Order: sequence, then structure tokens, then C-alpha cells
Amino acid sequence: METGNTFLGSWICLLLVISVALAKAVNNTEGNTAASEKAVRQSQSLCAGEQDYVHKRKLVVLESLSSLGINCTTDSVPHIALLASGGGQRAAVGLVGSLYQMEKEHLLDSLLYLGSVSGSTWSMSSIYGDPQWSANLDAAVSRLSGPGVQLEEALAWLGERAREEHFSLSDVWGVLTSAGIMKQMDIRRLSDEASRNATNPYPIYSAIEKYSYSNGPIQGKWFEVSPHEAGFTELGLFISTSLLGSKFKNGELLEGKPEMDMVKLQGILGCALAHEEIIRDFIPPWLNVPGQIDGAAEHYLRVYNALNTLVALTRSTIKDPTALSDLEKLQKILEVRDIENLNKSVWLESKSSEERKRLLGQWSLELLAAVQTWSQSLEDGPGMNRPVSMLAKQVLPLIIKWEWGTTGNFLYQYQDSTVPPYLRSTERFHLTDAGLLINVGYPSFLGEKRDIDLIIAPEYSAGNMFETLTLARDYAAEVNKPFPEIDATILEDGDWPKGCYVLEGKEKEPTIVYMPLFNRHNCKDAAEFKANMEKFSTFQRPYNQEKIDFVLATAKANIKTNKETLLREIKKAVLRRDNKM
Repeated sequence: METGNTFLGSWICLLLVISVALAKAVNNTEGNTAASEKAVRQSQSLCAGEQDYVHKRKLVVLESLSSLGINCTTDSVPHIALLASGGGQRAAVGLVGSLYQMEKEHLLDSLLYLGSVSGSTWSMSSIYGDPQWSANLDAAVSRLSGPGVQLEEALAWLGERAREEHFSLSDVWGVLTSAGIMKQMDIRRLSDEASRNATNPYPIYSAIEKYSYSNGPIQGKWFEVSPHEAGFTELGLFISTSLLGSKFKNGELLEGKPEMDMVKLQGILGCALAHEEIIRDFIPPWLNVPGQIDGAAEHYLRVYNALNTLVALTRSTIKDPTALSDLEKLQKILEVRDIENLNKSVWLESKSSEERKRLLGQWSLELLAAVQTWSQSLEDGPGMNRPVSMLAKQVLPLIIKWEWGTTGNFLYQYQDSTVPPYLRSTERFHLTDAGLLINVGYPSFLGEKRDIDLIIAPEYSAGNMFETLTLARDYAAEVNKPFPEIDATILEDGDWPKGCYVLEGKEKEPTIVYMPLFNRHNCKDAAEFKANMEKFSTFQRPYNQEKIDFVLATAKANIKTNKETLLREIKKAVLRRDNKM
């Protein structure tokens, strides 16, 4: 992973503000408190607010289809969703490019829904800051290359969050991805969009509940958030989005808390680093002895990779020469303690798991001691350097604790046997990046609830091509929802995919138009495809302008190239909807 020098200055001041805020922190009881108010809705149907929005949006879709020469009635308006995959900044930039070209090809207003996961939530949350974004995507493109956020603005936001009960690494991640990648601090609330007109597709964001992801059951895993409601997709249990994070007991609202803003929500939805499984991917082969990877190895890699990633993100937020110099010193400390530079011979000579655990513990202590020594040297130096030491004092404890997405649990002591025991017994749960389960938001769009006819699926994911499709197929089978058949021959194209695949839905199955970002249209062979996937990997420092432009152009070209396929499938979706009436 490539890292750089800007991180420290931002973190210096960032953590100074956190320190001050924490010192002054009091119980934050802002918001409305309402005792004995039943606030949990249990249903597998759309809430009234979404129904009303969708009804209005269908009029926009109807007009759009008419302009494309596609005849249909209000009753036969197809339910079309564009579901953007995750994939870090590649997905964030790619989604903007795809939507931009959809608008240029007069296809954007055919969408009833827009869904996102992981990295694509960064740009989706950003573009919805403009109530008229569907007609103003030039602004969204320009923002990707914009001047960014003033340091003071980011510091003020993080200082406020530090006073809250559920302050976690998701807040840190959110402010840095907002400021450093999306170049915007959007402090609106998602529920603010509930009262908007239907100019834009209806947005659905996705997360997973971390404990349920690891321990099951499947009904407690997928979590969706819309302007109107937030809740567990398969359980059919929802609350008003404005109440997400408030205190509940047995389905009653005990204490209202202020609704999280889009910066915090972005940090929760797009934080793949929160997952231990992601950390394991960084373990080098020599360390990966079967049966010997335990908590000690993961602990070391958590601390190292979190620092490395946060260094890279913060680099894009400041330019102060003193901060750059300070950050360079920290970067050198990290480079020396890169796990690839550790003593391999000592590790390989260790005879037991206990010896390896002790060795990893020693390495972890040495890493922390080195960072703390660096911090102390700044504190003992000139006054202007002292805030830098807040990095070790405030961020490192959060990294060691490794707490992400802490949120008030609205199902605490909820009296219903369908709710998993864990969700009934804990006052807090942890929402995090849904991409680890499925890197496309299919679960929210399968089945009768939203009754989708056509899914347009631009694929920005890293890893195994077509994996999002096979995982969604398996998920659908487990929850007994329809999903189109995947031709086995498609899966043979994983090393060099075509630009577009159509999975034809039958009866209640949605049709899926699957479009890999890198493909045979823009990569001359499998080697170039692999090279592009590596060049634009998920975990790296924020893109320079050249990389942003390349991903934008690639995503736009994919939509333009596949316009006729999309039009054909939209026409079929009209017929499908008409046959359902």
C-alpha cells in the first residue's frame, strides 16, 4: 500500500480537537425523548413514505420512457434499479461516471431506485447532497477534482463526534473519506430527503450487522437505510431513519438521539477495513502457517494497516510543510515495521503457536513503543509540533480497541421470537461495510417488497469477477427469494470478462445486466485486465487526477457501449411489468 506525508498535520490538529472535546464531554442528550412510544414497524411491505415517493417517481420514469419511444402506461412502468458495487475509490468514481453517461444517453430517468454498497456509498451520499443532481452531474464530476475541505471544518466535525456516546473509528474513517476523497463535508441528515420531490431515483444504502455477519443467522445480517426507514431486510423490522442510534427497549423509544449526518453514515457504510477478514488478506505467505494465524497476528496487522491507511487518507487533506515533515518521520517508522521487513527467520524457527503468539506480541509492543516515542519527541519539541502527539494518544487507543459502527440497537429486548438472541440482548450493535457479505446491494432488491423487474449492475469490485453474482444467488436461495440462473459458461470468463452480460429473469426473477468496469472492450487481453485491476486496487492512497480521469472515462464508455443492450432490456422490463398486471 502506498502512503504519504500529509497525514500527520491533519491528524495533529484533528486529535487536538478530539482531546479538547473529550475533556469537556458530557452526556449528549440532545434530540427528542419520547417514553412508551411504539416506534418499530414490522412488515415486509414498503413503508408509506417510500410508496408515495415511488408513485411520484413513476411519473418521471413514464415521461422518460416516452421520450425514448417506449410506450407504457402508469401501471406498466417497470421497476428498474441501478445497483453499484463496492470497490473503494474505484467504485466511488466509477459510479459518478456511470450516472453521468446514463444522463447523457437519456437513460437515467428510467431508474426507479439507486442502491450502493461500500465505496459506491461515498459518491452516492455525496451526489444526493444536491436535490437536483440528476440534472447536474457536471457538478458531481467536478467535485471529485475539487480543492477539498478546509482543515478547520473537518476538525470541528470530529470534535463534535468525540463528545458523543458512540464515537468510534467509523467517525474517523468517515471524516477522512469525506474530506480526502469526496472533497465534501456533507452534514445533512438522510431523513431530510424524505420530503423531497421525485427528481432522483429513490436511494437505498446497505450495511451489515457485524456480530450477525460472523455468527448468524442470515436474517440478522443485511441492514438497509433509506430516507424513510432503517432496519433489517430479512427480519422486516424497521424504524424511522431519524431514530437510528436512539435508545430503545422492547420496541419503545426511550431516548431520542440526534440523527447521524452523512459524514458519519458514510464512515459506517464504507469501511471495509473494519473487518478482520480484510486484515487477513494482508498476511504474507511466510507468516501464514496453517493453523497458526491467531488474534496476535491480526492485532499487529490491525494496528499497522490502520495507521498506514489513515496516513494515506489524511495526506490528501493538508499541505502544511511542518506537518509533512512530521508525517515523514512516522512513515519511516511504519516502513521499518512493515510485516515484510520483520524477522522471518525467527518466526519460522519458532516451534509452537505459543512462541509465535509471544513473538507477534513483542512486535506489536515494539510498533506501539516506536510510535509513542515519535509522539513524545514532538511533544518535547517546539510548541507548534505538540498537537501531532495527539495521534498516538487518541487514535491508537481507538485502533487497539477496534470498535466500528457502534449504534443504538432498536431491537434491544424486542419481544419477538424471530429476532436473533444476540440482537435482543445487546443495547448496541455494530453496523459496517456490507461488501464483505455481498459487494452489491442485491438483498434489498430481491423478492416482492420492491418487485424489481430489471437490475443494472455496473461492477467495480476487486477480487474474483462474478463473485457478487454467485454470492447473491446463494443468498437468495438461503432466504427463498427468486434470482436468475447464472450460465456456467459465464464464469469461465473471469480472467478477461466481456463488457456486458444479461442474466434473463423468468417469472418473478429480475433480469440483471452485469457490466464489469474493466473488460474486453477496454483491455486487449487478460494481462491488461489484471494490470488494471492491480493498478486501481481498493486499498491504496487517494487517486491522483490521472487515475480519477481514467476511471471516469472507462465507466462512461461502458454505458455508452452498452446503451442498445440497456434499451432492449428496458423494453423487455415494460412487457414484464405489463404481464404482471
